Amino acid sequence: MNIFEAVLLGAVEGFTEFLPISSTGHLTILEKLLGYQIDATDITAFTAIIQSGAVLATVIFLRKDIARIVPAWLAGLFDKSKRENVDYRFGWAVILGSIPIGIVGLLFQDTIESTLRSLWFVAGALIVWSGVMAFADHAATQVRHQEDVTWKDTLIIGIVQCLALIPGVSRSGATMSAGLLRDLDRVTVTKLSFFLSIPALLGATVLQSVTEFDNISADNGGVGWLPTIVATIVSFIVGWFAVSWLLKFIARHSYSIFIAYRLVLGSVLMILLATNVIEPK
Repeated sequence: MNIFEAVLLGAVEGFTEFLPISSTGHLTILEKLLGYQIDATDITAFTAIIQSGAVLATVIFLRKDIARIVPAWLAGLFDKSKRENVDYRFGWAVILGSIPIGIVGLLFQDTIESTLRSLWFVAGALIVWSGVMAFADHAATQVRHQEDVTWKDTLIIGIVQCLALIPGVSRSGATMSAGLLRDLDRVTVTKLSFFLSIPALLGATVLQSVTEFDNISADNGGVGWLPTIVATIVSFIVGWFAVSWLLKFIARHSYSIFIAYRLVLGSVLMILLATNVIEPK
């Protein structure tokens, strides 16, 4: 992989990671257009690892919230009287919500990295999940806010997040839709999606970095660690601006623009696949 391609892929990752349009779906499509074998071990590892750049941007963006929640959670572990603190309960909620995707990701890793990497799955997921998002956006009452989030909410959202292992569904699209159907407001479900992304994506990064270290190396025919690091840095920079913009946008708008975009992209991809303009893998 050359540096230009690394910058391009990193920028796409950073911009799409937190938008409900599927960053993995976009990366898979772009990697295919660039001529890569999208289910190759080095490409699937590269796709997972560069997400850590956007996650780091999220951690920095949410640093004040994290600096408040983590001490409250730790304090509640050792002092029963502090367990009524909203931040203590929110900390547990995020932890419990992060468990399902870790379990499912490990159990079905081979299927996720091979079968589900087909562009047919990407196109189908983009279209089908658009319907779920439209229903959630329409049905949401948004009467509940961040202080109302419970472990039951995040556990349900965490289970739904597992569907994001299918490229095209979108991790943020899955978590936001589930949150809206729990009657949480858009800003709360968006921030909650950010929080749930941290353990999920960092876990995937560590796993892929350790297990696929040699396969990524250019000496072994992989994409190379230099392009991987460059793409990660770019995803961090672009991700920082995307996170900041998304929270402001969601505070004033529905998800309709993202739903329309998903439907158009999925339909175009279906046509290209059906006419053999591009191969599914």
